Amino acid sequence: MAFSINTNAGAFIALQNLNATNTALGKTQNAINTGLKVSSAKDNAAVFAIAQNLRSNVSGLNAVKQSLDRALGAVDVAMAAGQAVSDLLVEMKEKAVAAADAGQDSASRKALNDDFVQLRDQIKTIVDNATFNGINAVKAGGQNIVGITDDQGTSAGALTITAQNLSLSGSNVTITSTATITSQTDARTVVNAIEASIKNVNAALSKLGSGAKRLEMQKVFVNKLSDTIETGIGNLVDADLAKESARLQALQVKQQLGLQALSIANQQPSSVLALFR
Repeated sequence: MAFSINTNAGAFIALQNLNATNTALGKTQNAINTGLKVSSAKDNAAVFAIAQNLRSNVSGLNAVKQSLDRALGAVDVAMAAGQAVSDLLVEMKEKAVAAADAGQDSASRKALNDDFVQLRDQIKTIVDNATFNGINAVKAGGQNIVGITDDQGTSAGALTITAQNLSLSGSNVTITSTATITSQTDARTVVNAIEASIKNVNAALSKLGSGAKRLEMQKVFVNKLSDTIETGIGNLVDADLAKESARLQALQVKQQLGLQALSIANQQPSSVLALFR
């Protein structure tokens, strides 16, 4: 074995091994600190790229969930308005049937009409105020309710609930905004209009309810899909902290041994002095 004070091969080897241990130790500490075995592209470029793509999918699905929530809110408001209109029609029918009774005198019929007019006008108030996030799906010319279903935000994958016109003098509520029951003839005419309107409003409510059910089912699916993708991301990039803990302890021991080996190797040149004694 050659003795040299200029070149210490043993120290070089010990230092290389120590550096490798320190690098591995740093990676393990990072995994423990972040909880990720792949926290950047330098850890594993392919896995990191896949994880980032999946994360973008999850972000897109979050937007889908928000859209579905907004659509559900609009449908719920529309259904609440429809149910209120249906209840008012039932009350209006009671007043109209009573007014159509030939035994009613004019004073009683006028009192019934006063109540009828208030109920009639309340329909307009409810319909005009049934707005959620700028969408009113129950007034004349109301907007359809739309919820996106894919993370691309395309209209082709959207769920659309058609607006239902519940305004007075509309296609569903055929009672006019000036209808009264001041006479027996008017009352009988109004009764027929109310009966048709009740059927129409209930049919409109059924359509809104079916749309709401579909939105809810889609939301449940999107939530499950998002959870599944997040689980997949975790499988790709999450660190096994039990393993990392064991590895940390092993590397710390290796680091101490590496320091000892480097210290011993650095002492080797001093043995050359013995040759000159």
